[in-house]
Amino acid sequence: MKKLLLMLVTVLGIASMGMAQAKKGIQNVTIQTPTVQCQMCKDRIEKYLLREEGVQKVNVDFRNKRTKVTFLAERQNIENIRTAIANIGYDADDVTAEPEAYKKLPKCCQKPEDGGGKKQ
Repeated sequence: MKKLLLMLVTVLGIASMGMAQAKKGIQNVTIQTPTVQCQMCKDRIEKYLLREEGVQKVNVDFRNKRTKVTFLAERQNIENIRTAIANIGYDADDVTAEPEAYKKLPKCCQKPEDGGGKKQ
């Protein structure tokens, strides 16, 4: 009886550790980046975010205005990623671009209402 109880406790302990680790593993998020205009924006965001701790993969789709990020949850979180995008000069979900960084973007990477965007 003691062996059975000990085995049951051991199995439950291992199962709970596995579940705890699953929560802290790799996360994938999609962030709306409505101010991304062109390939240069894509390259800029991907290069910058890959330098952030825990970020493993970044894919910016400038046509659909979305950025997909894969990161290690124990080293990074979505709020820091949104803030990093805003610090580059782009809006990220509900986080507005940092004004000084936005002003430093190339003209083609700025919003059309500010005289930027693709030339027609």
